[in-house]
Amino acid sequence: MRVLLVEDDPILADVLKRILLRSHYVVTHEANGIAADQLLTVNQYELVILDMGLPEMDGVEILRRLRLRNVKVPVLILTARDKVEDRVQGLDSGADDFLAKPFELLELEARIRALLRRGHATASTRLQVGGLCLDTVGHRATLNGDYLELSARELSVLEVLMLRAGRVASKEILSEQMSALGEEMSLNAIEVYVHRLRKKILSGDVSIRTLRGLGYLLEKI
Repeated sequence: MRVLLVEDDPILADVLKRILLRSHYVVTHEANGIAADQLLTVNQYELVILDMGLPEMDGVEILRRLRLRNVKVPVLILTARDKVEDRVQGLDSGADDFLAKPFELLELEARIRALLRRGHATASTRLQVGGLCLDTVGHRATLNGDYLELSARELSVLEVLMLRAGRVASKEILSEQMSALGEEMSLNAIEVYVHRLRKKILSGDVSIRTLRGLGYLLEKI
């Protein structure tokens, strides 16, 4: 499940990111309003957690633009503004839920689960790049219709690479997502998993390129 976290408080963002990673979500974090709006124009997510008070573009404007593009992704607003009119403004702009700061982390997790259940019927769980397909719910990968025998860690690395298909994924990003279970992984281990994946998809029309000093790029040949 892909989640966009838009929060400019670095301490809160770090806490929320760790919680989401431990729950097996693939997390993208952005602190700038304009940058978040740009991400939402080119990427798909199953959930957006959106702070209202952001630099350069506030959360309400991001949400308004998102709904004008007819994007149906569930949005949970986080805000320190506790006035009723602020909540009404957020909900009227297209938010699916609202949580005022400070909040209990257990309540946040419960609201996230509820929103994901609500949006599950329309959320895509299938990733595809060329002949390479990945069912992120069934944890099954195929290449040209043939089943790929991959370990759980290889599947996790493949999911991150496919989510970023056509864009570079650094070792740090891969390591962070692979640590979703709270287990630290070395960058050397990431190299091993990428090497294994590269060998297993040789017969297909996709490749994993190594860009020295930057990371890895999964792309259609």
